[in-house]
Amino acid sequence: MPTKIEKDALTGTMTTGHEWDGLKELNTPLPKWWLYLFYATIAFSVVWVILYPAFPFKGWTGVTGWVAREAVMDDVNAANARMAPMMNRIREATPQQIAADPQLRSFAMAGGRIAFANNCAGCHGAGGQGAPGGFPSLADDDWIWGGTHDQIRATIAHGIRAGESDEERTSIMPRFVADGMLTLAQANDAAEFVLSLSGRATDQPAVERGRALYADNCASCHGDGGEGNRDVGAPRLNDRVWLNGSDKAAIARFIGAPRLGVMPSWGGRLDPATVNMLTVYVHALGGGEN
Repeated sequence: MPTKIEKDALTGTMTTGHEWDGLKELNTPLPKWWLYLFYATIAFSVVWVILYPAFPFKGWTGVTGWVAREAVMDDVNAANARMAPMMNRIREATPQQIAADPQLRSFAMAGGRIAFANNCAGCHGAGGQGAPGGFPSLADDDWIWGGTHDQIRATIAHGIRAGESDEERTSIMPRFVADGMLTLAQANDAAEFVLSLSGRATDQPAVERGRALYADNCASCHGDGGEGNRDVGAPRLNDRVWLNGSDKAAIARFIGAPRLGVMPSWGGRLDPATVNMLTVYVHALGGGEN
């Protein structure tokens, strides 16, 4: 409640005239240096609004006409102009020609590293090591669709099961258990046989039961010995490189209801020169083939 303004007996500071339950509010002013700094920031902001874009009024306010976005675009255009001769050479060459030319290869590796970090590393990892959940490693020599320059470029340019390109990579694996083609017990037997292809089976009777199931349902794509088929995107099953888990339970789950990954068609998003640089870079990660 309001009271009279007086000097506080304890602190010697004048009160504001407000009191609540016997507590009096002191009139303690802000430090002068703080006030002056506050006023200076207000004055600075007014000057800034006058000089530089601040409000979208009939374009943008600001007497200098300077716009950060336009300045950045000027820098980008200047950089593009400097790189244009090399980018044209990269665009017109094949990935094999780029890899064989030391100058083009050096340029493509630098550009491909940046393009990979911006577009691919989120799924495949910063070093192309892949990630759990169906993101293949690009740094080993185990390829689903092939590891030559041409095969890698086709995968990057057209994507996988994304529905964005007429030339995309497309492979379908049946949901053997979910669609009633196999029972859960049969899927477990087939998984045990798949493990035997890489010498990891532990249940020989299940291997024998799974052998016929594999021959009837899997061999046409993955091969009689699990060697895979890159023409249809069927992975190898006779090595120890796995995309969705290597234990029996994970293999059985995939047989029952496979999770098929999707990759965008980068040919519709990136310049052909960038696709070529990405191809050379991915090929050089450690698993590229001739």
